[in-house]
Amino acid sequence: MRWDKHTNSRRWFLRAAVALGALSAGRAVFGPDHGAPAAGTAQRGRGRPSGPDTAVPSHPDAMRRTEAYRLRPMAGETSRSGPGASPPHPEVAHVLSTARQEIFLTFDDGPHPHYTPEILRVLRRHGARATFFVVGERALAFPRLLHDIADDGHAVGNHTWSHLQLTTLPPGAVRGELGRTSSLIDDVLGAAPDLARAPYGAWDAPSLSICNELGMSPVGWAVDSADWTTPGARNIADTVVQQIRPGAIVLSHDGGGWRGQTVEALDRYLPRLLDEGYRPNRIEP
Repeated sequence: MRWDKHTNSRRWFLRAAVALGALSAGRAVFGPDHGAPAAGTAQRGRGRPSGPDTAVPSHPDAMRRTEAYRLRPMAGETSRSGPGASPPHPEVAHVLSTARQEIFLTFDDGPHPHYTPEILRVLRRHGARATFFVVGERALAFPRLLHDIADDGHAVGNHTWSHLQLTTLPPGAVRGELGRTSSLIDDVLGAAPDLARAPYGAWDAPSLSICNELGMSPVGWAVDSADWTTPGARNIADTVVQQIRPGAIVLSHDGGGWRGQTVEALDRYLPRLLDEGYRPNRIEP
């Protein structure tokens, strides 16, 4: 990824931020049910977690029912989509400079035990790379999926702990949302994330400052696939194909609700884009 500046002290800031934010502000914001990862759930430097991930229904329709509570907070309209959308912040990357026909597919709100593996299979079949912006509480529940994402050569980014809109939170809570998720990813994969995406694409000066202090570059999008509106796989695919251009960052979702249309759409538009000479890649800071 091509940003003009990027901090070289990411690790130092991360540790300091997690200590100050996740311990002091995190408990006050999240309460006792959102403590540190349990022992054995995420072990840095020890490979995949040894214990099973949280049990989930095996049938997609059953998962759709159990995740209905997520549809409003995690799959509602984004702040840069639809009427009244906020303008993109100038410090946030939406299109990346590239000398080739690279594009950058991104997936938010996971990991999800059914849809994330399905999306990984489609990407693998077409030889494509992508970036997954994970929600901390989902990564805590399904840490093995972080390994699956990374093992396939994709990037893992930070999408906050509980998908709260950062621009509505005090600085301590923002630090807890971002810092706690970075710490978990570091524990699971052995490296903290370099990239962050705000829920609903909503950044402001305080949240951007904290993001930079934690050593992450903020990422937006240029193409909204609108899969969160579940308009049908054909419509999602057509939206991406019609709006794509070299360097564009594409927004889709692998969690936060029913994502069967996202999987089907990906399998529709990826061959079309590849035939047109586009090469989907992961975002590199």
